[in-house]
Amino acid sequence: MKNIKILRKESELSQAEFAALFNVHQTAVSQWEQGRTVPDIDTAIRIAEKFEVSLEFVLDKTDFRQESADTSKPSSGIKIPVYGKVAAGIPIDAIEDIIDYEELSEEMASHGEYIALQIKGDSMEPKISEGDVVIVRLQSDFNNGDTVIVLVNGDEATCKRIKKTPEGVMLISTNPNYEPMFYSKKEVEDLPVRVLGKVIELRAKF
Repeated sequence: MKNIKILRKESELSQAEFAALFNVHQTAVSQWEQGRTVPDIDTAIRIAEKFEVSLEFVLDKTDFRQESADTSKPSSGIKIPVYGKVAAGIPIDAIEDIIDYEELSEEMASHGEYIALQIKGDSMEPKISEGDVVIVRLQSDFNNGDTVIVLVNGDEATCKRIKKTPEGVMLISTNPNYEPMFYSKKEVEDLPVRVLGKVIELRAKF
Protein backbone atom coordinates (compact mmCIF):
# COMPACT_ATOMS: atom_id res chain seq x y z
CA MET A 1 0.00 0.00 0.00
CA LYS A 2 1.81 3.04 -1.31
CA ASN A 3 0.21 5.57 1.01
CA ILE A 4 1.29 3.76 4.17
CA LYS A 5 4.84 3.75 2.82
CA ILE A 6 4.54 7.47 2.03
CA LEU A 7 3.37 8.25 5.57
CA ARG A 8 6.16 6.19 7.10
CA LYS A 9 8.91 7.72 4.99
CA GLU A 10 7.65 11.28 5.51
CA SER A 11 7.79 10.66 9.25
CA GLU A 12 11.34 9.30 8.88
CA LEU A 13 10.37 6.06 10.58
CA SER A 14 11.85 2.65 9.89
CA GLN A 15 9.46 -0.21 9.32
CA ALA A 16 10.28 -1.47 12.82
CA GLU A 17 9.52 1.93 14.37
CA PHE A 18 6.29 2.23 12.41
CA ALA A 19 5.28 -1.27 13.48
CA ALA A 20 5.97 -0.46 17.13
CA LEU A 21 3.66 2.56 16.94
CA PHE A 22 0.73 0.35 16.05
CA ASN A 23 1.69 -2.77 18.00
CA VAL A 24 2.18 -4.96 14.92
CA HIS A 25 5.13 -6.97 13.62
CA GLN A 26 7.57 -5.38 11.19
CA THR A 27 6.68 -8.11 8.69
CA ALA A 28 3.10 -6.83 8.63
CA VAL A 29 4.28 -3.34 7.65
CA SER A 30 6.48 -4.80 4.93
CA GLN A 31 3.56 -6.79 3.53
CA TRP A 32 1.28 -3.73 3.59
CA GLU A 33 3.82 -1.68 1.67
CA GLN A 34 4.24 -4.42 -0.92
CA GLY A 35 0.49 -4.66 -1.36
CA ARG A 36 0.35 -8.28 -0.20
CA THR A 37 -2.00 -7.63 2.71
CA VAL A 38 -3.96 -4.75 4.20
CA PRO A 39 -4.17 -3.64 7.83
CA ASP A 40 -7.27 -4.69 9.74
CA ILE A 41 -9.84 -1.95 10.09
CA ASP A 42 -8.94 -1.03 13.68
CA THR A 43 -5.26 -0.61 12.82
CA ALA A 44 -6.11 1.36 9.67
CA ILE A 45 -8.23 3.76 11.73
CA ARG A 46 -5.39 4.21 14.24
CA ILE A 47 -2.99 5.01 11.40
CA ALA A 48 -5.45 7.56 10.01
CA GLU A 49 -5.82 9.18 13.43
CA LYS A 50 -2.07 9.28 14.03
CA PHE A 51 -1.24 10.97 10.71
CA GLU A 52 -4.47 13.00 10.47
CA VAL A 53 -5.47 11.64 7.10
CA SER A 54 -8.61 9.89 5.91
CA LEU A 55 -9.16 6.17 6.29
CA GLU A 56 -9.60 6.04 2.51
CA PHE A 57 -6.09 7.48 2.06
CA VAL A 58 -4.58 4.86 4.36
CA LEU A 59 -6.30 2.10 2.36
CA ASP A 60 -5.17 3.55 -1.01
CA LYS A 61 -8.77 4.34 -1.96
CA THR A 62 -7.87 7.96 -2.69
CA ASP A 63 -4.80 10.14 -3.15
CA PHE A 64 -6.43 13.00 -1.25
CA ARG A 65 -5.23 13.44 2.31
CA GLN A 66 -8.18 15.30 3.75
CA GLU A 67 -8.15 15.14 7.51
CA SER A 68 -10.54 12.51 8.68
CA ALA A 69 -12.92 13.96 11.21
CA ASP A 70 -14.76 10.66 11.24
CA THR A 71 -11.84 8.53 12.38
CA SER A 72 -11.17 10.68 15.42
CA LYS A 73 -14.72 10.25 16.70
CA PRO A 74 -16.51 7.15 17.86
CA SER A 75 -18.00 5.41 14.86
CA SER A 76 -21.77 5.14 14.64
CA GLY A 77 -21.36 1.64 13.26
CA ILE A 78 -19.16 -1.39 12.81
CA LYS A 79 -16.90 -1.87 9.78
CA ILE A 80 -16.85 -5.28 8.11
CA PRO A 81 -14.60 -6.42 5.25
CA VAL A 82 -15.83 -6.82 1.67
CA TYR A 83 -14.23 -9.85 0.05
CA GLY A 84 -13.72 -10.21 -3.67
CA LYS A 85 -13.79 -13.97 -3.30
CA VAL A 86 -14.13 -16.63 -0.63
CA ALA A 87 -12.80 -20.13 -1.29
CA ALA A 88 -13.44 -23.31 0.65
CA GLY A 89 -10.89 -24.41 3.22
CA ILE A 90 -9.66 -20.92 4.08
CA PRO A 91 -10.75 -19.49 7.44
CA ILE A 92 -12.53 -16.16 7.02
CA ASP A 93 -10.03 -14.32 9.19
CA ALA A 94 -7.17 -15.59 7.01
CA ILE A 95 -8.53 -14.33 3.69
CA GLU A 96 -6.46 -11.47 2.31
CA ASP A 97 -8.63 -10.55 -0.68
CA ILE A 98 -10.29 -7.57 1.05
CA ILE A 99 -11.42 -5.01 -1.52
CA ASP A 100 -13.39 -2.58 0.65
CA TYR A 101 -15.28 -2.14 3.91
CA GLU A 102 -18.98 -1.70 4.64
CA GLU A 103 -20.55 -0.30 7.80
CA LEU A 104 -23.24 -1.96 9.88
CA SER A 105 -25.24 -0.44 12.67
CA GLU A 106 -24.17 -1.52 16.15
CA GLU A 107 -27.62 -2.98 16.71
CA MET A 108 -27.39 -5.12 13.58
CA ALA A 109 -23.81 -6.20 14.32
CA SER A 110 -24.88 -7.41 17.77
CA HIS A 111 -26.93 -10.20 16.20
CA GLY A 112 -24.10 -12.25 14.74
CA GLU A 113 -20.83 -12.28 12.80
CA TYR A 114 -20.89 -10.67 9.38
CA ILE A 115 -18.87 -10.33 6.20
CA ALA A 116 -19.65 -8.71 2.87
CA LEU A 117 -19.09 -10.29 -0.52
CA GLN A 118 -18.94 -8.74 -3.97
CA ILE A 119 -21.17 -10.57 -6.44
CA LYS A 120 -19.73 -12.04 -9.62
CA GLY A 121 -21.84 -13.09 -12.60
CA ASP A 122 -25.49 -12.54 -13.45
CA SER A 123 -27.17 -15.67 -12.07
CA MET A 124 -29.10 -13.68 -9.44
CA GLU A 125 -30.37 -10.92 -11.70
CA PRO A 126 -32.53 -8.90 -11.88
CA LYS A 127 -32.37 -8.14 -8.15
CA ILE A 128 -28.68 -8.82 -7.53
CA SER A 129 -26.23 -7.83 -10.25
CA GLU A 130 -22.53 -8.32 -10.85
CA GLY A 131 -20.51 -5.87 -8.74
CA ASP A 132 -23.20 -5.51 -6.07
CA VAL A 133 -22.23 -6.18 -2.46
CA VAL A 134 -24.25 -8.45 -0.18
CA ILE A 135 -24.09 -8.42 3.61
CA VAL A 136 -23.81 -11.96 4.91
CA ARG A 137 -24.48 -13.25 8.43
CA LEU A 138 -22.19 -16.24 8.96
CA GLN A 139 -24.28 -19.31 9.77
CA SER A 140 -24.71 -22.86 8.50
CA ASP A 141 -28.45 -23.18 9.12
CA PHE A 142 -31.09 -21.88 6.72
CA ASN A 143 -34.77 -21.94 5.83
CA ASN A 144 -36.18 -22.90 2.45
CA GLY A 145 -36.17 -19.89 0.15
CA ASP A 146 -33.30 -18.11 1.90
CA THR A 147 -30.67 -16.47 -0.24
CA VAL A 148 -27.36 -17.86 0.94
CA ILE A 149 -23.66 -17.92 0.18
CA VAL A 150 -22.65 -21.49 -0.50
CA LEU A 151 -19.38 -23.31 -1.14
CA VAL A 152 -19.53 -26.30 -3.47
CA ASN A 153 -16.72 -28.80 -4.04
CA GLY A 154 -13.98 -26.46 -2.88
CA ASP A 155 -14.86 -23.78 -5.41
CA GLU A 156 -15.30 -20.08 -4.82
CA ALA A 157 -18.41 -19.05 -2.88
CA THR A 158 -21.56 -18.41 -4.89
CA CYS A 159 -24.87 -16.69 -4.12
CA LYS A 160 -28.07 -18.72 -4.60
CA ARG A 161 -31.52 -19.30 -3.19
CA ILE A 162 -31.63 -22.63 -1.39
CA LYS A 163 -34.29 -25.27 -0.98
CA LYS A 164 -33.94 -28.42 1.11
CA THR A 165 -35.80 -31.56 0.06
CA PRO A 166 -35.91 -35.10 1.52
CA GLU A 167 -33.46 -36.12 -1.22
CA GLY A 168 -30.94 -33.28 -0.89
CA VAL A 169 -30.65 -29.56 -1.59
CA MET A 170 -31.37 -27.41 -4.60
CA LEU A 171 -29.52 -24.18 -5.42
CA ILE A 172 -31.69 -21.82 -7.42
CA SER A 173 -30.74 -18.82 -9.52
CA THR A 174 -33.25 -16.00 -9.95
CA ASN A 175 -32.06 -15.49 -13.52
CA PRO A 176 -34.24 -17.86 -15.62
CA ASN A 177 -31.32 -18.50 -17.97
CA TYR A 178 -29.74 -20.69 -15.28
CA GLU A 179 -31.14 -24.10 -14.38
CA PRO A 180 -31.42 -25.07 -10.69
CA MET A 181 -28.57 -27.21 -9.39
CA PHE A 182 -29.54 -30.26 -7.33
CA TYR A 183 -27.22 -32.10 -4.94
CA SER A 184 -28.16 -35.37 -3.29
CA LYS A 185 -27.58 -35.95 0.42
CA LYS A 186 -24.50 -38.00 -0.48
CA GLU A 187 -23.13 -35.21 -2.69
CA VAL A 188 -23.78 -32.67 0.07
CA GLU A 189 -21.56 -34.73 2.35
CA ASP A 190 -18.94 -35.86 -0.16
CA LEU A 191 -18.30 -32.74 -2.27
CA PRO A 192 -19.14 -31.08 0.17
CA VAL A 193 -21.89 -28.49 -0.24
CA ARG A 194 -21.61 -26.03 2.65
CA VAL A 195 -23.66 -22.95 3.50
CA LEU A 196 -21.33 -20.16 4.60
CA GLY A 197 -24.01 -17.67 5.57
CA LYS A 198 -27.34 -16.03 4.88
CA VAL A 199 -27.65 -12.89 2.76
CA ILE A 200 -29.49 -10.32 4.82
CA GLU A 201 -28.90 -7.12 2.89
CA LEU A 202 -28.05 -5.97 -0.64
CA ARG A 203 -25.97 -2.88 -1.25
CA ALA A 204 -26.26 -2.19 -4.96
CA LYS A 205 -23.62 -0.17 -6.78
CA PHE A 206 -24.77 2.46 -9.25
